[in-house]
Amino acid sequence: MKDSADKEVHVRRFSVYRIIEHWLVAALFAVLVATGLSQKFYDLELSQWFVMTLGGIDAVRLSHRVAGTAFACLMIQHVLVAFCGVMLRRWQPSILIGKKDFTDALDNLKYYFGVTNRPARCDRYDYKQKFEYWGILTGGLIMLVTGLILWLPTLAARYLPGSVIPAAKALHTSVAMMIFLITALWHVYNSIFSPDVFPVDTAMFTGRISVDRMIREHPLEFERLYGFSLEDGELEVIRNDIKHGRRQETES
Repeated sequence: MKDSADKEVHVRRFSVYRIIEHWLVAALFAVLVATGLSQKFYDLELSQWFVMTLGGIDAVRLSHRVAGTAFACLMIQHVLVAFCGVMLRRWQPSILIGKKDFTDALDNLKYYFGVTNRPARCDRYDYKQKFEYWGILTGGLIMLVTGLILWLPTLAARYLPGSVIPAAKALHTSVAMMIFLITALWHVYNSIFSPDVFPVDTAMFTGRISVDRMIREHPLEFERLYGFSLEDGELEVIRNDIKHGRRQETES
């Protein structure tokens, strides 16, 4: 949606805190992938070149463990902040998966095949974002537990059966590949190559998205935040109100 100067009106979607958190996760994830895959596929020339460039296998293992520890700390603080926000500050647990997410997926399939004339009406996060989020979060928790077992196998063997160690190794590498594929194929596509955001989704750089995009992808959140029903058909009025600061979000 354009204003009189042919510029899109934008609204804030992510805070500076969330932007920093996102890029810290991305940086640590890149280090973990590079150092982890080079150990898993050690017979490849590219892996051998990477290991030697980094200073040898001991340096690669140390880098992997340091990055893993930092990633674990970041993940723990993320969970704690979310828990405290919901319990103490009354944040809406908008990332939780509910029945509506499955009906939204079906509604979108009907829309894609021309059975209905409009897509699912999603809230702050749609079903694709929720499934991706929980896949990575639960995978990260599994990586944390199995990584600790592999890092301290002697200690783990004192309290757990010895068979847990090879099982942890298999699970660690398998879940790592799952998270890598989810990120490489799903997240990167939706953030870069999707026709809706190409050549890149700038939301995690600026924290803002256009009113048009919010209405298209998150109409229920838009209506709730700005106290406006899209069914009323007064989009130009609400757009101008947001542009000139006459209408503010009704919740954080």
